[in-house]
Amino acid sequence: MMPDRRAGLRYLAVLWLSGCIALSGATWLCFQLGFDLSATGFVFLIVIVLLSLMDSLISSIVFSVFALGSLNYFFADPIFSFQIAYARDLLALAAFLITSLAITTLVRQLHRLGNAQREQARLLDLAHDTVFVRDMSGVITYWNRGAEELYGWKKHEAIGKNAHPLLQTRFPAPFDEINETLLRTGSWEGELVHTKRNGVNVVVASRWSLQQSESGRPLAILETNNDVTERKQAEDALRRSQAQYLAEAQTLSRTGSFGWNVSRGDIFWSDQSFRIFEYDSAITPTIDMVLARVHPDDVAFVKRMMDRAAETGYDYDYEHRLLMPDGSVKHLHVVAHAVRDDPAIRRFVGAIMDVTAARLAERQLREVQAELAHVTRLTALGELSASIAHEVTQPLAAIVTNGEACLRWLGYPIPSPDEVRACVERMIVDGKRAAEIVRRVRQLTRKGASQKTPLDLNEVINDAVSLVQHEVLSHRVSLRLKLTPGLPPLFADRIELQQVILNLVMNGIQAMDALNDRPRELLIETLRDENGCAVAAVHDAGDGIKPESANQLFEPFFTTKPDGMGMGLSICRSIIEAHGGRVWASNHARRGAVFQFSLPPVNPGES
Repeated sequence: MMPDRRAGLRYLAVLWLSGCIALSGATWLCFQLGFDLSATGFVFLIVIVLLSLMDSLISSIVFSVFALGSLNYFFADPIFSFQIAYARDLLALAAFLITSLAITTLVRQLHRLGNAQREQARLLDLAHDTVFVRDMSGVITYWNRGAEELYGWKKHEAIGKNAHPLLQTRFPAPFDEINETLLRTGSWEGELVHTKRNGVNVVVASRWSLQQSESGRPLAILETNNDVTERKQAEDALRRSQAQYLAEAQTLSRTGSFGWNVSRGDIFWSDQSFRIFEYDSAITPTIDMVLARVHPDDVAFVKRMMDRAAETGYDYDYEHRLLMPDGSVKHLHVVAHAVRDDPAIRRFVGAIMDVTAARLAERQLREVQAELAHVTRLTALGELSASIAHEVTQPLAAIVTNGEACLRWLGYPIPSPDEVRACVERMIVDGKRAAEIVRRVRQLTRKGASQKTPLDLNEVINDAVSLVQHEVLSHRVSLRLKLTPGLPPLFADRIELQQVILNLVMNGIQAMDALNDRPRELLIETLRDENGCAVAAVHDAGDGIKPESANQLFEPFFTTKPDGMGMGLSICRSIIEAHGGRVWASNHARRGAVFQFSLPPVNPGES
């Protein structure tokens, strides 16, 4: 520190001595030339300004005071004296001192500002980014070395030229919008495409900063650009690769993508979307083209969904059918998400999935399940054959008995019409009873699609129980019904529900076959749960469900019976779940098991 300080003091001493010598020389020259006070003061100002550039305010004060003394002594009356005879000379000397200090201060500030700007320019030249400054009319006023290297124009070639025509700038948005953002916020960022001197295009990440005066008046724009051409090319290559994989994935999954700009009415389709709708990809898709392919029965629904999406801007997800020119039918699953990046523009992006194969597979699965349920019903009827035969035999025997009685009454010398009529009426009742049993058996053997109608669960249970009365008696089971009146009506297939009830009742009866130490009691009850659903429960007094079997009861081919197929409970679950319900089983606290299922009430639109 000490050597630096001594060097600084030596510099000041040399500067002050040199300055005083320069001012003394100027004094002698002006005196010889006969300059007056004002002219000499002007010469002194020039010398002081030049000297002030070499040091601080202290040196300017020293030189100004020295010059003031010289003016007073040599040029103010009386000369060769520090006295001042006239007030005008005093004012002139004071004005000189003030002017000298003000001018030297201003010059030093300008000098420091110039040095700072030169240092800033030097640093900007060292920067790797492209930096240039343009005035508000677009004319380039500064051009750094990075700009020379990127664009190819030297500094003297670029300065004075209008930036955007020189670089053939391509903007991501209208220039007026970009300029308005710059003036409003003071900055703007985005990607631009510029053309170099050799005609090659470059993509730059551009940042604009507005330079303003203290009053807020725009002065110039500092533009910093970073060459991102290679990065953009890599991104484009990656996007092309991803697009290729996406196109292949869409083809394999039969899924197309689309974009829908509701505000402009524009629609974009991927190649797979064109293939799904079977249109030429050279054609621009429209709403009318979409509706032209929609199945006539679904047109109103699709229009309603699209109108609602256009009005509300909500996401949508629905299925509909297409009727193709060759008469074939496709099933589509359409899902779309609203893009909310600009509140003024309503846009959707989504996917179109051709689910025809899945729907056909579902239909085939339903047909197989229906066939399996039919076979299971026939098997159950085989197990109930003795019970059914007994139920049919009783009314038939009664018919025969009443017929014989009728003949006897007719064979009397004086027939009794009243007795004959009573016999015939009993025959009719028994005949209807037998016919009803046959009708129920025929229903259970019905083969076909599910036929859902509004039903009373209690009524279905009573019908099913009438078919197992003989089984109940032959197995010495005490059957009790506890049916809650006023249950909500169900929208279901009567035969399928009867099949479920028959299966659960027969399982309960068979679960008590080995019981000898307690009564064989079977309870069927119905109730309404807290959700408003109708619940049916079949309670038995058997040994209950073993823990290792609890999680497998409703699985296909699982059975605890030596001669069982393991399909009964599985089909019960399929039937109940197809009706929107659920089925479950549990053990009683003391003994026995309970199998339950719940079904939702009928919707107003279903009946």
